[in-house]
Amino acid sequence: MGSAIGERLKSAYRLYVFDKDKAKTGDLADIYVSESIADLLANVDAVLLAVKPQDFDSVLEEIGHGADALLVISIAAGITTNYIERYLGKARIIRAMPNIGAKISQAETCIARGASATDDDLSLAEALFRMIGKTWRIGEDMMDAATAISGSGPAYIFYDIEKENIEPSRITQQQKHKYKEFLKDAAVGLGFSAAVAADLASSITQTSLNLMILTPFLPSQLRNQVTSRGGTTDAAIQVLMNGGSWQEAARAAEERAKQLSRKD
Repeated sequence: MGSAIGERLKSAYRLYVFDKDKAKTGDLADIYVSESIADLLANVDAVLLAVKPQDFDSVLEEIGHGADALLVISIAAGITTNYIERYLGKARIIRAMPNIGAKISQAETCIARGASATDDDLSLAEALFRMIGKTWRIGEDMMDAATAISGSGPAYIFYDIEKENIEPSRITQQQKHKYKEFLKDAAVGLGFSAAVAADLASSITQTSLNLMILTPFLPSQLRNQVTSRGGTTDAAIQVLMNGGSWQEAARAAEERAKQLSRKD
């Protein structure tokens, strides 16, 4: 996800990147590679944290108060702004949940701000993520629901097409409408307003269908790309495999997100 975002942003911003695995940054073009986190922090106004959960705490500890004057945007699932603020002191924190649509610059990204983030910070975050798709401002209390809908939602579509053995290029308008309605009802069931739920459902449906047409991956392969063992999407897919509805699947994904969340 970090690579997909970086490839889009580098055309408009000067980007610096650090990864402890040097092999991942060796072939980057038009992006400055920093030698350390401290080196990166000294050159930027905003930081995007695209870090695996198992590495997140150690990265936060290394950043420490070096980010006090910076905007920090995290795309780590399940990690709240309050949790990040505990490590980073006075940094302004934005939390974002982009989805697999970033692969084709058609992501759905839900954005929430932490206690110290300003309106300008939120506007900047929106501008950044609009470069990879559409954005929605939500309260952080809705982030677990966003994980279940925008994060895991494409997998519900991939699974249905895989199960029904449908050729993605031959999806009918009736089938597309079904996916939109199922996703909208699932989103409303998790607390989204009817208007936001409908907008999210329409965008996620179109993005998911486009991914199957514009990338070389089968629906099953795309589903696997957003399904980590024991994660939120895995919980939802298990419900669908057992004959459950999309609403039930989304509730299972949201519950799993709450279980995995780091809040304090």
